[in-house]
Amino acid sequence: MTATTISPGRRIAALALLAGVFVMEGFDIAAMALAVPRLEGALGLAPTSFGWVFSALLIGLGAGGALLAPLGDRYGRRLLIVGGCIGVALATLATATASTIPEFLAWRLVTGFALGACLPNVSALSAELAPEKLRATVMAVVSAGIPLGLAAAGIFAPEIIAASGWQGLFVVPGIAAVLLALGLWLVLEGGAPEAMGEAGKPAAKLPQLELFRAPWVLPFAVFAAMLSLNAMNLYLLNSWMPTVLPGAGLSLDDAARISGVVQLAGLAIGVIASLLIDRWKPGLSLVLMFGLMAVCFAAIGVIEPDPTNWTLLLMVGAGGASAGGMALPALCAYLFPARLLSSAIGLGVLVARLGAIAGPPLGEAMLRAEVSPQLFFAAAAIPAALCAVVALAVPPALGVKKREEAKA
Repeated sequence: MTATTISPGRRIAALALLAGVFVMEGFDIAAMALAVPRLEGALGLAPTSFGWVFSALLIGLGAGGALLAPLGDRYGRRLLIVGGCIGVALATLATATASTIPEFLAWRLVTGFALGACLPNVSALSAELAPEKLRATVMAVVSAGIPLGLAAAGIFAPEIIAASGWQGLFVVPGIAAVLLALGLWLVLEGGAPEAMGEAGKPAAKLPQLELFRAPWVLPFAVFAAMLSLNAMNLYLLNSWMPTVLPGAGLSLDDAARISGVVQLAGLAIGVIASLLIDRWKPGLSLVLMFGLMAVCFAAIGVIEPDPTNWTLLLMVGAGGASAGGMALPALCAYLFPARLLSSAIGLGVLVARLGAIAGPPLGEAMLRAEVSPQLFFAAAAIPAALCAVVALAVPPALGVKKREEAKA
């Protein structure tokens, strides 16, 4: 199933549903973070007990990505995507029945495992369905579902909780996953994907190994480093922001809504960054984005808590972390040839889980140490600044693909 073998209408429907999977993932990520501050009153579970519950989702994502996602190359992406959605639905709905830390941890682990099987195939299929000249932009728009889902969860959480309690935060994405599974089964074609070799060169049996050899090791190292550092910030902030902001004098509902507004800002930043990658200078665009994020986090660390100023700074800082999740996969289309694109995205996401897994426990450690909200957010300036430094190596990394294409 590629852009050349599917009708335009069906292609658009497929891409819209694939974007819906990312929306569902974003909502699911936010659900746990939004539920945690309320579980102490409902179940007697302290927020500082949930660090590894947040990480369980990420551990499952890494395991599912490594063990199941590659099967999409052999048995077809529809099977892994639809099966993953069904697994997410069952595990997310089961999370709504949890009442102890071990139960939350177990169901989040299973949820992550199902997402891990699904998401790399969603990214790969969106690249395969996109016209070659618009691949980066299409990939960015599809992955924009993550900040959109995060935003929707934050904005509508007060109403969902008022209607059905904290459990509703998991029922909503669970039902969405069922509907997505049905729609994707009807729209997507079965069977193994076509090889994406170029210039008559057949795809390698294990293309992942090429990423660890010259000349592709530099582009992959740059891509994976930025993805991992940004993932640390993304999951640190999205896991704990609704818990930390009330410590700065905001209500739980206001903290939830600010979390949603921040994600909408991330959506806008991600689209702008992806357009700049497509039409301007990819390396400089990323240096500016990550550098501005670092400045905003540092600014929060030196000013007194103020809802207006903090919201504006978090829109750029925390919103930029969500934007990075959109822009960096888009950068892949320029770093790697088509025959390595799916492998680079899949392995990059797997490596990024190392940073993502570290984010929630780091936040838990800061909460246990009773650091101020200012210091909590100021700490996020460090990964952002490191991303800006790594982005300086994007131009030479881009040169690798150009040289290889010139040889062909």
